[in-house]
Amino acid sequence: MRNFEKIGLQIPHILLPRQGVNLSKWAVVACDQFTSQPEYWEQVEQFVGEAPSTLKLVFPEVYLDKPGRDLRIQRIQNEMKTYLDQGLLTSNEGLVYVERTVDAHTRKGLLLCLDLEKYDYHTGSQSLIRATEGTILERLPPRMHIRKGASLELPHILVLIDDPQHSVIEPLAQAKSRLSPLYDFDLMFGSGHLSGWLVQDQSIEQQVLRAIEALASPQVFARKYGLEAGEPVLLYAMGDGNHSLATAKAIWEEVKAQVGMQHPSRYALVEIENVHDQGLQFKPIHRVLFGLQKPVLQSIQAFYQGGVAVSACASLDEMIARVDSFQSVGQAVGLVQEGGYSLLQIAAPSSNLPVGTLQAFLDAFMEQGGAHKIDYVHGEQVISQLGSQPENAGFYLPLMPKSDLFKTVILDGVLPRKTFSMGEAKAKRFYMEARLIV
Repeated sequence: MRNFEKIGLQIPHILLPRQGVNLSKWAVVACDQFTSQPEYWEQVEQFVGEAPSTLKLVFPEVYLDKPGRDLRIQRIQNEMKTYLDQGLLTSNEGLVYVERTVDAHTRKGLLLCLDLEKYDYHTGSQSLIRATEGTILERLPPRMHIRKGASLELPHILVLIDDPQHSVIEPLAQAKSRLSPLYDFDLMFGSGHLSGWLVQDQSIEQQVLRAIEALASPQVFARKYGLEAGEPVLLYAMGDGNHSLATAKAIWEEVKAQVGMQHPSRYALVEIENVHDQGLQFKPIHRVLFGLQKPVLQSIQAFYQGGVAVSACASLDEMIARVDSFQSVGQAVGLVQEGGYSLLQIAAPSSNLPVGTLQAFLDAFMEQGGAHKIDYVHGEQVISQLGSQPENAGFYLPLMPKSDLFKTVILDGVLPRKTFSMGEAKAKRFYMEARLIV
């Protein structure tokens, strides 16, 4: 393995399905998507059938609370061993340049391994790799249970770099004729097109590494953000999959004394993307309450001591437009219930971002038994469909500009959890590549 400890990077050995495997059935969307839409995953199962697929190697989180979890995990681990024993996967060493086109936007990425010794997901972390939102420690044990005993990792983790000069990833798009094609196919259910190239040319690889090293320069970092000299560098900021990377980190901390510092589990396979990529679309993450036990409007008024103005909206579109263009005193979020749509104007916000202000209420509401379940969803139609069902409530949130991400994390620390998403559900990373972790 070729390691570059200063920039927390390892050149990976990538496992891909051998020629002849139907890649449209092989690649499935991140397991933490469509968690309130089991019909999506039922469709995936029907489409995949008996074909080799990453569906059989991951645990869709829609099933996490269902019976048979241990049996499903055992089946996943057995399937991994079967695929390896059958020679279904072939190995390639090198960085992988990725292009994903969905909804007319093309997003560029680079697959590599990050060093978990350079990552700390705890609040206040000053590590080279940092979480952008609070990590919910209670969410780690079930995910650790899934990863323990697994012979493969399949990443849906997307990590961001702040590269306004487009020096790391974008030059690869201009050098595709010098890269080795790996795959080129349409993803299932209208989720776009995925292409990947292996970086085998050593001069191109060195160019990428030098560009990342330049971003990691303490002097460049301090100038970029107007910081005092010596401020610890934030090179990689979590985009999607924070709890998956935190799971890998937690397991590494458990085992490293026994397995040694050169073990594959020290590293995690991720895709890095440039926050300035024009094809990268940030989307807000909305909230849905299921099985209400208390009235939402009365509860939020009580929580903010009557400082919430409520006004009706004639339609979903009107509510969205009013929230997105809100510039008055306080902050605004949208509310969807069986009776229709409303704008909630909170006069004295408790956070700099509306998502933080709302989450403070929701955390207290759930602790008091206000609803059976809360979920975090993508898409305007989904929030409308789920929120308008009897005994449910949906909250629509505005978007945080993506250009604010790095500076906000550096200066203010982690964002409120589930602040943003890199695209809506179908635009999430699809499982394609695998890596041995044993």
